[in-house]
Amino acid sequence: MNDMSNGIAKMRARGQGLVGNLIGTPRARLVLLGAIGLIALVLVGSWLYGRYSHVYVTDSRLSSTMVSISSRAAGWIASFPAKEGATVRKGDLLVEIDAREANLMLAELDAGLEAVRAEKAALTLSRDQVDQRTKSQFEMAQAMLNEVQARSSGAASDLQLAQADFKRIASLYKDKVIAAQRWETERNRLTKAQQESQRAQAAVEAGRASMATAQAARIELQVLDERLRMMTAQETRLMTQRERQALDISDRAVKSPIGGVIDETFANPGEYVRPGQRLLMVHDPNNIWVNANIKEGEIRYVKIGAHATVSVDAYPDEKFDGKVVRIGNAATSQFALLPNPNPSGNFTKIAQRLEVRIDVEQRDHMLKPGMMVEVAVDIEGR
Repeated sequence: MNDMSNGIAKMRARGQGLVGNLIGTPRARLVLLGAIGLIALVLVGSWLYGRYSHVYVTDSRLSSTMVSISSRAAGWIASFPAKEGATVRKGDLLVEIDAREANLMLAELDAGLEAVRAEKAALTLSRDQVDQRTKSQFEMAQAMLNEVQARSSGAASDLQLAQADFKRIASLYKDKVIAAQRWETERNRLTKAQQESQRAQAAVEAGRASMATAQAARIELQVLDERLRMMTAQETRLMTQRERQALDISDRAVKSPIGGVIDETFANPGEYVRPGQRLLMVHDPNNIWVNANIKEGEIRYVKIGAHATVSVDAYPDEKFDGKVVRIGNAATSQFALLPNPNPSGNFTKIAQRLEVRIDVEQRDHMLKPGMMVEVAVDIEGR
């Protein structure tokens, strides 16, 4: 044991003697100190230039388009094909909710819709038949009325002529210019003309009565038209109910609204879900950005389209390229849930920060939402 201790002591003595020989002279110490000072100067200069040519933010996180998938319909989960960590495309089935009752309701609405359409078709056919029948009756009554009115006009003319002739004959008969036989003949003709005129007037009244009857029959068309409007409204109502029921059935097949990765699931097959209940979370790994909060004193150096270098804590040896796409229009303090009023009059000036969005290029799905990053935004002209 003593021999081993002595050996170790000798080795330490030789090492210290070697270092002492290297830096034992003043020139060697001066060279060493100069090299150390040069290295420190290069490091400090590099750091200062980086601060001069870039705007740094060291407390940012990666963000992504994250969607919380919920159910619009209530029911039992029939199947849950979505698995955590799985990659899905837009439109892929994630959750299927039991739709048996909804399908039965849809079938019931389809049957009711078919019944309404059949009744509407029968009512339309009946309306057409009534239209044809009453139209022919109306046209016939109109023709008969026109005919008897023409006869009545002729009879009235004949009556006027007979009255004029009889008046002249009566004057001549009074003066005993003509014989009594001639006077009787004209009187008989006047009597016949009067009777014919009366018959014509009666025919006109009968024609008008037939016309009124035909017009009353045509009113039935208005009743049928109103019933058709009611049937059409009922058909529209059932179609709307059917569309709503079909929408409910489609909502029972919950599909992915985006292409992405399933982060977490919150339900299992067999559970009963309610409208609005969160089922799973999906994010788009190809849409990654950083919301960097930059001090108001440095925001003037940041421009839209400026290049940014993003360092991720998870990959210290990797650098990712970014681009400034949006600069906030208000300081982040304006969106605080609890504002900081100053009723006492005391004021402490605190540097405010504005949110800047930087889109980051994804690489082999290395970047994931929530990772801590450091951002260096290039300053133009430096």
